[in-house]
Amino acid sequence: MDFLTVLQVLDSTVRLATPLLLACLAGLFSERSGIFDIGLEGKMLAAAFLSAAVAFTTGSVWLGLLAGTLASIALSAIHGLASITFRGNQLISGVAINFLAAGTTVVVAQSWFAQGGRTPSLPPEGRFQSITLPFAETLQGVPVFGPIYHELISGHSILVYAGLLAVPLTWWVLFRTRFGLRLRAVGEAPEAVDTAGISVVGLRFAAVAIAGLLCGLAGAYLATGLQAGFVKDMTAGRGFIALAALIFAKWRPWHALGACLLFGFLQAIALRYQNIDLGVFTLPVQVMDAAPYILTVVILAGFVGRAIPPRAGGEPYVKER
Repeated sequence: MDFLTVLQVLDSTVRLATPLLLACLAGLFSERSGIFDIGLEGKMLAAAFLSAAVAFTTGSVWLGLLAGTLASIALSAIHGLASITFRGNQLISGVAINFLAAGTTVVVAQSWFAQGGRTPSLPPEGRFQSITLPFAETLQGVPVFGPIYHELISGHSILVYAGLLAVPLTWWVLFRTRFGLRLRAVGEAPEAVDTAGISVVGLRFAAVAIAGLLCGLAGAYLATGLQAGFVKDMTAGRGFIALAALIFAKWRPWHALGACLLFGFLQAIALRYQNIDLGVFTLPVQVMDAAPYILTVVILAGFVGRAIPPRAGGEPYVKER
């Protein structure tokens, strides 16, 4: 494997890791506030469909992004209403959102476009295009740094850069702001936050809304950045992989970036190398395709060390009278 091939694999890794990273950060905000959200998959799927549908209809990728984000936030509001206001089971609410999105997107897509539950292929103006960073072409001939800057750092869509910038921003919000301190406290000891006169319900709804926003960006990127349209179940379990990455990262932003890049790398290898020759035998492509999901099972089985979630996670808060 030469240097250029390595850069191309890493470039694919960043692209494939972006929706995982955005969804993982969404789960991070929600679960840090004490609201478990396994509905990431459904919110991504709804955002992917509506962003592709609106982008195709209007010819504007930005209107598509707005529509997809609003769809995800609306599902987050439903999850918050069920989990926070009515104190329902958070896991059941998340599962319901996943089923709702999986069925509704296909039915509505068939009704609108009559193409078997998918949207038509998006035109160039309906997709996020690659951005060439300053001096990328000029520095291309510089040894080592030039190809890295041209092939790996430059040439991504704006949502890829937004996803990467969301990591330090998330860290700063959670660990360097008053809002982040209160949010983390709500996930650990909501009664203490309530005693201080701070609204537990308000903080948890804010966290759920942020999760909806990030899931909307992830879903919109899938349909208008990574691919050129919506197809049935195009999230392909990414929401659950993002949850596994979140557990792997132990609810920390920078560790989440590393975990998502690991999953993205496995997907990039599977896409680029259909059959891997190990000398003694050939590793079929199906094994590499299954690698991210196998790693998910390994992580959830606890082989990466004990991961302790927020203490108040999954429990509705009942205000004492």
